[in-house]
Amino acid sequence: MKHLLNTLYILSEDIYLSLDGENVVANRDKQAVARYPLHTLQNIITFSYAGASPALMGACAQRQIGLAFCTPRGRFLARVCGEGNGNVLLRRTQYRTADDSAQCCQISRTMIFGKLFNARWSIERTRRDHGLRLDSEKLAAASQQIYRLLPQVKEAASPEELRGLEGVGASAYFGVFNEMILVDQDTFFFHGRSRRPPLDAVNAMLSFAYSLLAHDCASALESVGLDSYVGFLHRDRPGRASLALDLMEELRPCMADRFVLTLINTHQVNPSDFLYMESGAVLLTDDGRKAFLKNWQEKKKETLTHPYLGEKLPWGMIPYIQALLLTRYLRGDLDAYPPFLWK
Repeated sequence: MKHLLNTLYILSEDIYLSLDGENVVANRDKQAVARYPLHTLQNIITFSYAGASPALMGACAQRQIGLAFCTPRGRFLARVCGEGNGNVLLRRTQYRTADDSAQCCQISRTMIFGKLFNARWSIERTRRDHGLRLDSEKLAAASQQIYRLLPQVKEAASPEELRGLEGVGASAYFGVFNEMILVDQDTFFFHGRSRRPPLDAVNAMLSFAYSLLAHDCASALESVGLDSYVGFLHRDRPGRASLALDLMEELRPCMADRFVLTLINTHQVNPSDFLYMESGAVLLTDDGRKAFLKNWQEKKKETLTHPYLGEKLPWGMIPYIQALLLTRYLRGDLDAYPPFLWK
């Protein structure tokens, strides 16, 4: 099993990464400003346009260290992928499964079931902890609407039907997302999802969290030998890690959305952490991203009991465990893929 090691985040826009022996070196103006042993790293995510040396890219690929490039504002650009580390039979099974609409639908049903289940329990957790402060009836109505969708998801006969049910559930969930924000609603409000660009502080954090989670899911899938670009729910598109997007669907409500809500409700972010552009876009400042990433890393170290395995694990291991379970299903060791069901 892959150990939960560190993720190195490069936030300064002028840092160039290079390799020196067994170390990754951060350079500014051709001068080394920091170095980190490669063996302590699981992932490197750089938000710098300066880039990285081919030698470092090759070393990361050889050692199965995820290396991802994002814009300074957090938009994903690319990942370095080395030689596939899974056996050819597994990937051929994955590709055949992706070409079979019935099998795609079977896997997608469990993933969408997990997403809606976790979205409902996110609402229920807010009702349980803060019911006296909120419009509990509104939250209960959304929770029940999602609950009624779950049997329909189990019986959905096509990916198109699944996407329709997922859309209804997402509308109900995000329809009460603003109710789960407990503090400073002059700054932190949610009136609907906006992506490119995010138009408010909450959407800015959601987009950033989703980018980080997508990278973790892609790294997890590649680490068990799967092709992160060939999905079952999200169809093939050049440059899109479709299977990573599939895997993260069930993890969005519990790993990304709840994380953003916790940052807001515990006053770990404030209005000064955001830039408000003339175009209407809202972006995290450098200090805001640093605080966000620090808390993201701390969250990944917190432990929980995995609902399927019954083992106590760090949150950061969950994408890797789910990728491993998906692999076991594709190999025929499991009758169905067990989604991550959080309470």
